[in-house]
Amino acid sequence: MDAILIILGVLLGLVVGGGAVFAVLRGNLRAKAAEADTRVVEAVRDVEKRLAAELAEAQANARGAEEKARNLDRDLKGAKAESQKREEKLVKREETVERKAETLTARETEVVRREKSVAQKEESIESNAKETERLVIEARATLERLAGMSPEEARRHMTEKLLEEVKITAARQIKMIEDEAKEEAEKRAKRIVGIAIGRYAGEYTNERTVSVVTLPSEEMKGRIIGREGRNIRAFEAATGIDVIIDDSPDTVTLSGFNPVRREIARLSLEMLVKDGRIHPARIEEIVEKSTKDVEQKIKEAGEDALFQLGLGAMHPELVKLLGRMKFRTSYGQNVLAHSVECGFLSGLMAAELGLPVKEARRAGLLHDLGKAIDQEIEGPHALTGANVARKFGESAEVVHAIAAHHEEEKPMTLLAQIVIASDAISGARPGARRESLENYVKRLEDLEGIANGFPGVERTFAIQAGREVRVLVSHEKVSDEGATVLARDIARKIEEKLAYPGQIRICVIRETRAIEYAK
Repeated sequence: MDAILIILGVLLGLVVGGGAVFAVLRGNLRAKAAEADTRVVEAVRDVEKRLAAELAEAQANARGAEEKARNLDRDLKGAKAESQKREEKLVKREETVERKAETLTARETEVVRREKSVAQKEESIESNAKETERLVIEARATLERLAGMSPEEARRHMTEKLLEEVKITAARQIKMIEDEAKEEAEKRAKRIVGIAIGRYAGEYTNERTVSVVTLPSEEMKGRIIGREGRNIRAFEAATGIDVIIDDSPDTVTLSGFNPVRREIARLSLEMLVKDGRIHPARIEEIVEKSTKDVEQKIKEAGEDALFQLGLGAMHPELVKLLGRMKFRTSYGQNVLAHSVECGFLSGLMAAELGLPVKEARRAGLLHDLGKAIDQEIEGPHALTGANVARKFGESAEVVHAIAAHHEEEKPMTLLAQIVIASDAISGARPGARRESLENYVKRLEDLEGIANGFPGVERTFAIQAGREVRVLVSHEKVSDEGATVLARDIARKIEEKLAYPGQIRICVIRETRAIEYAK
């Protein structure tokens, strides 16, 4: 019995111990499982973090690669554009070289032609010398046959005959040389002028001597006049412009020959009308403000002219004078617009002739500079403008071109001739300038009167608005050689007596008719 109990006790102890051990083992296993789960979670988190970091790095690398690709694409496009520009420059250089080669070839051909012409002229001179010698021999023989002629009479007779022969020969030579020179010069001049005109087309700008200001109502006219006219008198005294108030509805006219003052008056009146406070003190204040505004416009206009022509720095005083020309007119043509146009035309013609383009543009722009101050300084505007340009540092070539553009100074350079041509083109094209009917008719009458004053002239017709004069002469009184001399003499007298824009063509017509009747 005791043994059984002991056995049972042992078994019970084993069961209890085993349970305890099992509980301990199960707790350990659960702890280890929990620890394993924690490690797995941490491992998963580490993997996720590592993957996220690698993904972010991969995305950053991808963005960097994409940015590099974009940069490479931009660089490639820039390189292509630069390459294209270089190709275009090379093409232009090749074209320039080809043009220069063509010009050199043409010049070589012209030199050869002139050498042939000189040789022919030398042969002609030699032939004339032989002919003169033959005539001398004949004259001597004739004198020998004239027994009753004294030596003095014989010498005078021979001299007169030789002079007549020499005059006829010289007139023929002059006509031949002039015809050749005119033909060649006219072809080249027409080509250069045609290119210049074709590459530049400016706007027609005409100005008037009055400005019209629109009013909000008729009542405003009374306020402008003021009590006993004090406002209008104060306004005219401050601006120097006449104010015309008539029956025109809701308008006031400003009249004056000084365009700068007229612009100041227009701005001032518009500001006064808008403000509504019109009295002498306010008028003086507004006029002063408008004067500053116009001075700023003048400066901007001068700078804009330089910008349009692509010119560099210029003395500030010259810029102001250029701006003042915006408010100056000549035959109704705006002087600043005309000067800018002359600058473009001069530059284009200089490019065709191989001269400095910017210097030609500068001379063309400044050629009428004297018109900005011709109301303040006596003398021709060309010489006045040249003196001002010289004072403010312009080059001697530009100063000479300004002074010579109306030939107050004799043109001595090709640049001066270019400015003369561009001035004539800009001023003579249709619509560029206005003139009264009386002046137009008077000019035609003067042209015809000058030509009719020469001996041998039967009738004269001024046509094409005075651009051409056709002179009909008597075939009995004027020879073919004499017609050449007559045309030159008429042109010289017109240059001395008349002032005109552009050039005038003199055409002398000599006609011989043989009439017979069949009966």
